[in-house]
Amino acid sequence: MAKLYDTKEKPKRAFLVSILNGNSGDDAMCREFEGLAATLELEIAAHEKIKVREKSAKFGMGSGKAEELSKKAAEIGADLLVFDWNPNPSQQRNWEELSGLPVLDRQEIIIRIFSQRAVTREAELQVKLAELTYSLPRLTHKYIDLSRQRGGRYGTKGSGETKLETDRRKIEIQINKLEKEIEQVGKQRKTQRSMRERNNLPVCAIVGYTNAGKSSLLNVLTGADVLAEDKLFCTLDAVTRRFQPAPNVNVLLTDTVGFIRALPHSLIKAFRSTLEEAALADILIHILDASDPDIENNCETTINVLTELSQKKEKGRNKEEPPVLDIPIITVLNKIDRLSGEAVEELQTRFPGSVPISVKDKIGLDTLKEKISEIYTKTSHKGHGGGEGH
Repeated sequence: MAKLYDTKEKPKRAFLVSILNGNSGDDAMCREFEGLAATLELEIAAHEKIKVREKSAKFGMGSGKAEELSKKAAEIGADLLVFDWNPNPSQQRNWEELSGLPVLDRQEIIIRIFSQRAVTREAELQVKLAELTYSLPRLTHKYIDLSRQRGGRYGTKGSGETKLETDRRKIEIQINKLEKEIEQVGKQRKTQRSMRERNNLPVCAIVGYTNAGKSSLLNVLTGADVLAEDKLFCTLDAVTRRFQPAPNVNVLLTDTVGFIRALPHSLIKAFRSTLEEAALADILIHILDASDPDIENNCETTINVLTELSQKKEKGRNKEEPPVLDIPIITVLNKIDRLSGEAVEELQTRFPGSVPISVKDKIGLDTLKEKISEIYTKTSHKGHGGGEGH
């Protein structure tokens, strides 16, 4: 018997728009952007890649190009416009009025993905803080959840200045409350670190670009059961497990949130307590997807985020604590099962001292363990702690 109706909501058709900068990273950014849309389970109706020769304060590009894109969105039956840049609130409102469609930007896409991935109380607090920080300057066009079919023309009609100021105060109060709660969680983390420091166990933090295989590596080395899927930002929380890479060698192995190009600053700020796990580690395992053609850009992105953490940490750092980038780093080339032997050798030349592995086929894991053990003998006397066991 045929169903009278389908209860499953159809994916929203998204018209993606990217601005090309004319450099070698354009293709990588576009592929990543499509990956973000797919992770949010949007149907990509079309992806327009443009070069902006004329900029205007109203749309961030010429009015003629904006009208052309809006017309195309209507022709292909798009449900929403998704930009791979972050227009200011006024520009976003102008685009919505021009196209009659809801407009999402890169920042909101990433925040929504994080919101879907948040499982623990801490992750939920951090995502909520990022959402409110993002929504505060956008009150005039009514920040409404995507699941409620946000769309149409937005302005200030029906919501007077008093209402806007009331809403703004409410959000500011919520932000203040969330910041205090996250600060409290941070204090709990410090207490847990102090306990581990007394146990004198070094901490290995797995860092890297999102979807490089961090959680899978933690699982295969420690027998953990952290969710690991072929999707961006599969896990948000730092998860720590005890690990024994060699007899009489014990360390704490920590999985951290994945990095991505142009990660919204609100998320870096909100997840700083989680990213601290990298900043306070004794050893960093920097995992790279060897099969990704953008491996060098991904590597650079991770190093840039770690550098930012290092700079932030410098202000309140004890003189005895090393900056993040002074921590021993083991570069791991994962997914070599997808490459030829010659390709792996070429990558090892580009990344000297790297350890080629395949988490999937369990290749090269013994070499990685030996590398960790080798560094352990040099760092174990320091007794730094970090990470959170779950």
